[in-house]
Amino acid sequence: MKKFICVLLCVLMSLATLTMVACDNQGNSSDDTTAGDTTAAPETTDAPEQEAALKFGMGVFTNVSSATDATEDKEGQGKVAITVAAITVDANGKVVACQLDVADITVKYTADGKAVANDGFKTKYEMGADYNMVAYGGAVKEWFEQADAFETVVAGKTLDEIKALVAEGNKGTDAVVNAGCTIMINEFVSAIEKAFANLADSAATASTTLKLGINTDQSTKDASEDVDGQNQVETTVVAAAVDAQGKVVVAASDCVQVKFTFNATGASTYDLTKAAQSKREQGANYGMVAYGGAAKEWFEQADAFNALCVGKTAAQISALCASDNYGTDEVKTAGCTILVSGLTKAAAKLG
Repeated sequence: MKKFICVLLCVLMSLATLTMVACDNQGNSSDDTTAGDTTAAPETTDAPEQEAALKFGMGVFTNVSSATDATEDKEGQGKVAITVAAITVDANGKVVACQLDVADITVKYTADGKAVANDGFKTKYEMGADYNMVAYGGAVKEWFEQADAFETVVAGKTLDEIKALVAEGNKGTDAVVNAGCTIMINEFVSAIEKAFANLADSAATASTTLKLGINTDQSTKDASEDVDGQNQVETTVVAAAVDAQGKVVVAASDCVQVKFTFNATGASTYDLTKAAQSKREQGANYGMVAYGGAAKEWFEQADAFNALCVGKTAAQISALCASDNYGTDEVKTAGCTILVSGLTKAAAKLG
């Protein structure tokens, strides 16, 4: 009996030793690994899911609606509305985010051919409650709130679906009105359509934020008997997608220059039949190379400026303008030799 128990104990001890060795060789029961051991599994961690890159585009729609004559009792005036849309779009052609604004500009001149200077210019969004749709127009919501509502409706839709939102009288369908947007939306849609046409691959994602910066400068000249006067406005737009640190990941820019002209008696000489195009839309027809002796056209130089914006904050982009309103050496070396003060003033609003 004692002999049997001894044999049994020996067997059990042998089995225990074999189990420990096996576990040690598999790296499951010991911190030590022998040289040449290739069975140890590496530690794994869950890598964060990378966000999909989105296409980015900006569109500018310009509508010069009037250029009237001055009289003894009333100043003549020119009116232009510049609607801007910035969008990001996914691989299925659906809008992920949309940002809208309008520079609604009126300039004036007198019956004796004098140009009237404006105090300053704000976009409809910048005016906020001071646009006074609620106080004086009887609206339930201000313009900026209605624009926000339309941006919400646009999200998740394709271009065709967005175009189908325009109903009778250029207002929105029931879906748009019920969302809180009762204003006319046709020019929103026209700007969005142009933004779709300008879509390009980008580093924008669903986590980046769309921003719009719009700046308008004015220059005036009184009329004489021989030369028309002018009241010119130049509206510069910079759109961008910005990351959580406030740095631009992609940017686009454009500029609309409208020169309202009039004679010494205040009669308008502006041609309303001529379509107003932005500098980017004019392309090579803007004539900086052909007539200005420039090495590159305006849109090409603006593209060079856009590229410099990437990785910078609004404040850093503002610093790209030198004291003479041209770009710093960094800007010129990049291929942008035009005046950049309008671009940097618009970009300053991206913050």
